Amino acid sequence: MQATDGKKRYLTYWLVSAIAGLILIGFGLSLFGEALIAKYEQRAWFWFGTLSLVIVNSGVALVGQSVIYRIKYLREKA
Repeated sequence: MQATDGKKRYLTYWLVSAIAGLILIGFGLSLFGEALIAKYEQRAWFWFGTLSLVIVNSGVALVGQSVIYRIKYLREKA
């Protein structure tokens, strides 16, 4: 029974981290686009660009972590 609980936990972690990571990547790229537009229009763009970099990298890290959870899920004995 313990292995089944671990398998369900890894599946939940995998789904949550993969979805959250993809959402963060999309949001970070949207902020990056806003920073590009602001720079083109010669408005303040530095903080938008910095925030977009942080958010995209956080999303990539979450997607990477979701791969680890997926591997653990697949390797867990049923």
